[in-house]
Amino acid sequence: MKLSPKAEEVATFFAKMLDHEYTTKEIFRKNFFKDWRKEMTNEEKNIITSLSKCDFTQMSQYFKAQTEARKQMSKEEKLKIKEENEKLLKEYGFCVMDNHRERIANFKIEPPGLFRGRGNHPKMGMLKRRIMPEDIIINCSKDAKVPSPPPGHKWKEVRHDNKVTWLVSWTENIQGSIKYIMLNPSSRIKGEKDWQKYETARRLKKCVDKIRNQYREDWKSKEMKVRQRAVALYFIDKLALRAGNEKEEGETADTVGCCSLRVEHINLHPELDGQEYVVEFDFLGKDSIRYYNKVPVEKRVFKNLQLFMENKQPEDDLFDRLITGILNKHLQDLMEGLTAKVFRTYNASITLQQQLKELTAPDENIPAKILSYNRANRAVAILCNHQRAPPKTFEKSMMNLQSKIDAKKEQLADARRDLKSAKADAKVLKDAKTKKVVESKKKAVQRLEEQLMKLEVQATDREENKQIALGTSKLNYLDPRITMAWCKKWGVPIEKIYNKTQREKFAWAIDMADEDYEF
Repeated sequence: MKLSPKAEEVATFFAKMLDHEYTTKEIFRKNFFKDWRKEMTNEEKNIITSLSKCDFTQMSQYFKAQTEARKQMSKEEKLKIKEENEKLLKEYGFCVMDNHRERIANFKIEPPGLFRGRGNHPKMGMLKRRIMPEDIIINCSKDAKVPSPPPGHKWKEVRHDNKVTWLVSWTENIQGSIKYIMLNPSSRIKGEKDWQKYETARRLKKCVDKIRNQYREDWKSKEMKVRQRAVALYFIDKLALRAGNEKEEGETADTVGCCSLRVEHINLHPELDGQEYVVEFDFLGKDSIRYYNKVPVEKRVFKNLQLFMENKQPEDDLFDRLITGILNKHLQDLMEGLTAKVFRTYNASITLQQQLKELTAPDENIPAKILSYNRANRAVAILCNHQRAPPKTFEKSMMNLQSKIDAKKEQLADARRDLKSAKADAKVLKDAKTKKVVESKKKAVQRLEEQLMKLEVQATDREENKQIALGTSKLNYLDPRITMAWCKKWGVPIEKIYNKTQREKFAWAIDMADEDYEF
């Protein structure tokens, strides 16, 4: 069946995702079909009434062939594309801010496609519409040359607001959220904000003991409101939970944070697995990522939670006297600039620093030190509940790695045999030449031992990292100066920890931290 151009385009979005598990999910299929029908002609609507009867394989194969063709491109063709991209970057990728030429993060508008969302988002599969110039707000100086819209179009608005850092904005149609084009993370303004964020977390370090003593006292308060606030703050501090904002009903996924926890999200166990006063959490947090954790808490907290849950239904709020606004105001009173996120940043960074001190052995070689670093980073990712689904290629890449390890072991065994016989020869002949041979065989064995160790470390690292996402904490919650100092102290090349983009983002920290830096 030949589709009309609009319906065909939307069908290709689905076809491109055919191998993805999204397209098997009921809610994704339902939302997609509903939005696809809106793009069809009346005739098409009459014929196409069920998604399960539609066969997208031919379309899917067409796009796979295109992808293959791109991979098979000659060096010259690839170079040509690269040059075209660089030309675009020169023209659109920079702006002038406070007389400095700065890189723009991403100057291309998101193309239309199907909304994916994270976790089980209720809107997955809906059609993300094409953004037109008429949707775009441009933000630049009064005396600047306003970029011209595509021929025959005009911008929604051009404004000159120097109180914000974005250059372009538009509203997307799925969640109604505002999207921005900003400056590159390596730009001065982003670097300064980043630095301030970690300085705020370091200020918290100075007064965190006082705050902890205060909320412990508040667990005994006569006012229910104060008690709830104190227990919520204990969770935010100890478990790095997010504060959780009030949301419109039915608008978005049913996700909660600390303040919006409901009775059904926790279970109390006076004793569990040999530990006393255990709280079992089970809820969907930001991006519909499940938070599941069993935590022993202090007796007072446990008793308070029993009190908060008395005579309540499962769907009732656990902290019914607390809203995020009250908590945030209280945090501001405790320390200027303090929010729940500052606690997350502080606890993440301090955990990294402590773990690095505990895990790094001075006599380890560099691959082993990097494993220690990744283990410290993992401790943080677990604290912040940064999970990921195991990569699709996980089993395959582990098998490849294992066969490399086996091959390396064989090489090593051979090399050791060679060394043994060379030693035997040297015993008999006792001349300079055989001595030299022994030395070179010794070096070969050492080299292979190091290579084997490196591969084994890699395997351990990958296995432990299967379901944990390290990137989020590395980029957003960990003071980069801790890492810089660690690298300088142990002689680990910074490239082994941060890739090029990350090094650009953290350029401010590279020069700032010496090996004695303390968070």
